[in-house]
Amino acid sequence: QELRPKSLDIKQEELGDMVEKEMASTSEAIEDAVRRIEEMMSKARNESSGVKLEVNERILNSCTDLMKAIRLLVLTSTNLQKEIVESGRGAATTQEFYAKNSRWTEGLISASKAVGWGATQLVESADRVVLHTGKYEELIVCSHEIAASTAQLVAASKVKAEKNSKNLGRLQECSRNVNEMAANVVASTKSGQEQIEEKDTMDFSGMSLIKLKKEEMETQVKVLELEKRLEGERVRLGELRKQHYALAGPYDPAEDGEAKPSPAPRRGVLKKPPLAQKP
Repeated sequence: QELRPKSLDIKQEELGDMVEKEMASTSEAIEDAVRRIEEMMSKARNESSGVKLEVNERILNSCTDLMKAIRLLVLTSTNLQKEIVESGRGAATTQEFYAKNSRWTEGLISASKAVGWGATQLVESADRVVLHTGKYEELIVCSHEIAASTAQLVAASKVKAEKNSKNLGRLQECSRNVNEMAANVVASTKSGQEQIEEKDTMDFSGMSLIKLKKEEMETQVKVLELEKRLEGERVRLGELRKQHYALAGPYDPAEDGEAKPSPAPRRGVLKKPPLAQKP
């Protein structure tokens, strides 16, 4: 028991309460996100027009659809989690079930937190984009994060669920719907970015040969600087992901007392050696 990994900030006897609180907190965060998007929509209609209004409405509508899909996902996940506890605890209490399966419970809490956090970040990024104080790329990254968090929540739920569970099937369907809505946010963001951002016209007809050569060299310098910076950021991203995976750690069903016997090794099939080919 001493060697079993324990949560750093949650006592095992409080895990059951934490699951319910975290699910409720995630639902509240999503409801708040929907309200904020509606407020942004109303504000955008009053303060913008033309192409800007069209782009803002398209982006905010796709964000609203994504929030609705996430809300249904969390509700379905809550129902599945209750089903898992009821079918797996036997004569034990709910608290004892969560304590016995502490690693699974902590994974469920972590996944729920990730979904709620992703929804909040998406709304904040959308707000900045509508106000023209943020970057379109932030919305795209947030959409990818939500899709990843959704997959994490489904994986955490699937570990303990029965294969033929109707709630599990509904959860997987909700997950696919969230991914589809996240892809719509990315698509609407990219198309809106292309419409809003003005592309510089490259008219070099009035430049002298010396001026053109100077501009060419300066541009080459910028390209090299950007390539070096891009390479550095990719290395940084890789190190961040390594640290993230190291802190999160893989889920091991054996730690919850449900280790499955490894299948017997298959005997190698004897094959005839290939015939020598004539030159």
